[in-house]
Amino acid sequence: MGTLGWILAATVAGGVASICVAALFALATPARHVGSLISFAIGALLGAVFLEILPHGLAEAQDVRAFTATVLAGMLAFFVLEKLVLWRHCHTEDCEAHGEHAPQRTAVHDHGRSGLLILVGDSFHNFVDGVLIAAAFMESTALGLVAATAVIAHEIPQEVGDFLILLHSGYGKARAFVLNLVSSMAMVAGALIAYFALQLARQWTNTLIALAAASMLYVAVADLIPGLHKRPELRATAGQVLLIGLGIASIWLVGRLTHAH
Repeated sequence: MGTLGWILAATVAGGVASICVAALFALATPARHVGSLISFAIGALLGAVFLEILPHGLAEAQDVRAFTATVLAGMLAFFVLEKLVLWRHCHTEDCEAHGEHAPQRTAVHDHGRSGLLILVGDSFHNFVDGVLIAAAFMESTALGLVAATAVIAHEIPQEVGDFLILLHSGYGKARAFVLNLVSSMAMVAGALIAYFALQLARQWTNTLIALAAASMLYVAVADLIPGLHKRPELRATAGQVLLIGLGIASIWLVGRLTHAH
């Protein structure tokens, strides 16, 4: 299978799989179990960044300091972007109350955010994920598979939250599923645009790899981890550490299998 084939397979399968699992989980599983997905996603994101993406990017970088500066700048950019989004959503209400649920992105209540805004925001997020997956596959199939695994792992808990918000906003189950599925196809669009654009400007590939690392780090550290601290009891913490470890192990395993050949 060629690079374009891998990109299409990863983005189509990833988008459809994350939506289907999220819908099934949201409809059939108690909300308390969503935290398990979040802990696993954190491990997958951190594993992808520190075991695969950063080592690969640093090895390919002509200027290591410039590469790490891009990662740093990317994290700052994501911080500013999230501030702007929160301001847009919260300027008519108490942002501290809104923020109580934001880290896990799994709140059942939309706090004034309409289903349309959720779909627009999710489409943009999926588009960016598609760009990052394409950039990774254009470096190597192994890196692409690792990046796709991490993206899918963090997409599932986010899609659970988005699906619940759509239901709370008045959408029927079937319509919420179809709209989420259409939104996930933005990942394919982003991947295709990135593939053909990066064919003409491959010198930007490593920059996108740095931004991919920044995006995954920011989602794990700023969005997902703070939500785990809401359950500080020993049993919950042990479970969280175990699932984070499983997430990291899954990335390690994918990396070993893809590098084996």
